[in-house]
This record gives sequence, C-alpha cells and structure tokens, in this order.
Amino acid sequence: MNRDDIFKNDFAPGGDFTFDSKVAEVFDDMLSRSVPCYEQVIAMTGAILKKFLRPKDLICDLGCSTGATLINLARALEKINPVFLGFDNSEAMIAKARIKAEMYGKTQNITFYEQDILEFSLPDIGAIILNYTMQFIRPLDRPEFAVRLYESLRPGGVLIMSEKVIFPNSTINRCYIDFFLDFKRKQGYSEIEITRKREALENVLVPFSCAENITLLRQAGFSDVESFFQWFNFASFIAVK
Repeated sequence: MNRDDIFKNDFAPGGDFTFDSKVAEVFDDMLSRSVPCYEQVIAMTGAILKKFLRPKDLICDLGCSTGATLINLARALEKINPVFLGFDNSEAMIAKARIKAEMYGKTQNITFYEQDILEFSLPDIGAIILNYTMQFIRPLDRPEFAVRLYESLRPGGVLIMSEKVIFPNSTINRCYIDFFLDFKRKQGYSEIEITRKREALENVLVPFSCAENITLLRQAGFSDVESFFQWFNFASFIAVK
C-alpha cells in the first residue's frame, strides 16, 4: 500500500480534488487514514448482507474506487456466492481494482466497469453499496439517482449507504469536525495536508445531514430506512425495498 502524500508533495494550489492516477495509487492508504472505522463499516455491511441476500444474488458497488469493499465482501460472503459488479467513472481507479482482484484471486466473481454511475441501471439487484459516494453527486441530481437505485433493486433488496454528514446545530457540528481533524492528525497527516485537502474538496464534496439523507431515500421509495453506524460526522444507513 503506497502512502498518501498527495497533499504534501503533489499539491496543485486552487485545484479541485479529482480521482486521477496519483490518487488511485495511494487511495487505499488515504481511505484507511481519512475515514474513521472504515473496516468496521465493511464488516458490519457483510453481516447485514448475510441476513438479506439470496444465493447468487447480484451486488453492485457504485463508486467502487480500487475495489477494496467488494474484495472484502467476497471473502465474507463466500457461502452465499453472490456476483459482484463494481462501477466507477475513474479509469485509474478501475484499472487498480482489476489488478487487485487478480492479485487476490477474485476475478471469477468480481467484475469492474468504468462507467458514470448516474447512468447506472440494472434490474433485480440484491444489494447496492454506495460508500462515501452520494456526497460527490450534485445535490440536484441526488433525488433522481436515489429513485434509480430503488428501481434497480429486487423486492427485499437493500441499499447500504455511508456518508460524511453535517449537523444543523453549529456547536455540535464544529465539535464533530474537530474530532475528525484530531483523527486525521493521529493518522500522521500534517496541518498543511489537512488544510490543502479540505480546500480541494470544498467544491466537490457536499454532505447532507443524517435527516436529509434519510429523507432522500424515503422519498425515492424506500419505506424502511435506518442508520446502523455513526462515528461523529460519519454515518451509515440501510434502506430496504
């Protein structure tokens, strides 16, 4: 795993964050050091899917990045033997994901596609994974996208969505952001790296509150929507069709 030094060594002032080849090379390290409890969320996702999936169900990861989620779920769900599809609009991420799947011997049941997930449409899916992806979609595009996700699932299928979230109370929101910044410092990021990445993400990552995310999914058609994990300003949700 290459260490994430993007905002220490390769920073371009004034540029928005992009999922290019430089980011793809260090993304696994970036994820583990930037998303609190990431591995725990994936483990919990596997436990949930064991309760809802049918044998040979189709699982789609939208915004799959380097494929880490699907590779881990393939190990956890071997007895169910689902079919895994990963979609991402970054050519560099998909190339990395394919290399990793081959390295871990998972090419038989995991396939990765370079595709704009806003154009995604498949029927009768058992589960859709949307981890820290909705926050990168323009807010105006999210309702239609959420409806498409609902329509793509089979009855009883589930959507697992994790997001960075904000809070209406400014004091609580600031407190949780401070906890997150402390987390990043403990992972070895310097103050300048933290500041540069925040500036790069400012116009790219637009978080909703927990209530807004739940409302978004319910308005798309999901009648059962609940959170199953939260770490200050990071939250995970399950929505059942």
